[in-house]
Amino acid sequence: MKMIVAADLGGTKCNIMLFEKDGGRLSAIHRRQVATAQFANIEAFLQDFISDVKREVRSFKPGDITSAGVGVAGAIVGDGVVCNNLPWTITRQRISEALGIAPQNTVLLNDVEAAASSLAYLEQKDMLPLNDAKPQAHAPKLYVAAGTGLGESILFWNGVRYQVSPCEAGLTDFAPRNESEIAILKFLQQHMRLVCTEELVSGRGFRAIHEALFPEVHHSFFNDPAADSAANITQQAFAKACSACERTLDLWTGIYGSEAGNMALRTLPFGGVYVGGGIALKILPKLKDGAFVRAFCDKTKLAEELARIPIYVVLNHDAPVLGAAYAVLAVSRASE
Repeated sequence: MKMIVAADLGGTKCNIMLFEKDGGRLSAIHRRQVATAQFANIEAFLQDFISDVKREVRSFKPGDITSAGVGVAGAIVGDGVVCNNLPWTITRQRISEALGIAPQNTVLLNDVEAAASSLAYLEQKDMLPLNDAKPQAHAPKLYVAAGTGLGESILFWNGVRYQVSPCEAGLTDFAPRNESEIAILKFLQQHMRLVCTEELVSGRGFRAIHEALFPEVHHSFFNDPAADSAANITQQAFAKACSACERTLDLWTGIYGSEAGNMALRTLPFGGVYVGGGIALKILPKLKDGAFVRAFCDKTKLAEELARIPIYVVLNHDAPVLGAAYAVLAVSRASE
């Protein structure tokens, strides 16, 4: 039996799945999600997963795993990864040795590249439209995902299929649009020399916005290093328990929409903009209220054109893992 291991490795959590190959399709037979901090390195993480598979999948035998695809929160350079928010050293060699497979059967991808690669395999139920625009056939697409950091990828039609072009746009300079965002920028400049976009459009951006604009409102969870400030702020915002948290969520959503609009100006993705990442699923009511789309379109002379670009939220939690798995399948089928 030929099986593929595919994983999505992030700074906060890691998702990993075991797939069985069935021609050109894959069937998931085991999955697991763990906190990244639970493991000291990539080897410990993979070996723990294999131990779990041996306990839970009775049909599994040594040698069943023939290949692996791993999406990682970082830039792929040669046979390794330069990670921004992930503390592990990750190389193709280390993954292949931990799984007992050949290095040439291991594919490394940027995590957002992996997620963008899944779009061809997702179903209609996996997408939530945020506007009424319709995609143009073979036009460029854009995938954006805010989580521990901010990832973005562009998809171009190459005449046969969509080809994913990874980038590190999340590390570009943050460009404020109004007095509130200028105040946030000045606040962050007191703590860092360069303020990149993902300092705002990420989980840590919620606390940065809150502390910059509402210093008089100090929550007890700010004192707990283990607390998830983003989750607490958004929960209080939705519960209308804190006006500062409500305003923080409003501002964060507008900054995210504006950044997606900036990328849309650079790529003209009339094939669609796809919003993934863990945060989007946690703030769906806010994304659906129109604030994201309004900020996306608010781009002077091209506002009407941007309004014609369809925007979707990707609802499938497994999208990055699916993309990594199918990337491996494509490579293995090409070599057969």
